[in-house]
Amino acid sequence: MKQFIIGLFLFIGINTFAQNEKFQAAMGGTLKQLGEAKDASSFAEVAAKFERIGDAEKTQWLPFYYAALTKARMSMQRMGDQDQLADEAQVLIDKAKAIEKNSEINCVESMIATSKMLVDPQSRWMQYGQASMQFLEDAKKADATNPRPYALQSISLKNTPEAFGGGCGVAKPVADKALELFKTFKPASALHPNWGNEIAQSVIDGCK
Repeated sequence: MKQFIIGLFLFIGINTFAQNEKFQAAMGGTLKQLGEAKDASSFAEVAAKFERIGDAEKTQWLPFYYAALTKARMSMQRMGDQDQLADEAQVLIDKAKAIEKNSEINCVESMIATSKMLVDPQSRWMQYGQASMQFLEDAKKADATNPRPYALQSISLKNTPEAFGGGCGVAKPVADKALELFKTFKPASALHPNWGNEIAQSVIDGCK
């Protein structure tokens, strides 16, 4: 019986390691593809791949997170119907959030809300603009070391007219904060989020 139990644990350990290697390889390859994507069809293909990985793994939040992030980027860059893409991103981030709630997920939720607001800022600001800002505040509370909520906040402030509380005067200090955090931020693994430095830097460059 003892030998059986030892053998069973060895089998489980080896099987888990093989599954982990497969997940790492699939995620690594798709992240590389995301970095090389340039148009709507290539971004859509990447999002679909991440979603398939998530559906296969079931307990991993990162595939759904990246699928949602990709769709949110497509929405913000108007690579199709902006509302529909944002709604698709919301479905995906909800799947990630059902597995784990964290600062990174809050950041994508903010991006989705921002994109929904930008479809019609005048009529949607109260609902989506305020929601976007609240998600960023939630992201900061969830992880004070995460630079991404500050990077996203800085670009939002830069693109907001001064008459409504935006402009370089308020955006630049937030971008500076993001860049300071990027200097010490260490992602949990090579697969975890590590983007956004270029957003904060673009705010600094645009506010000189």
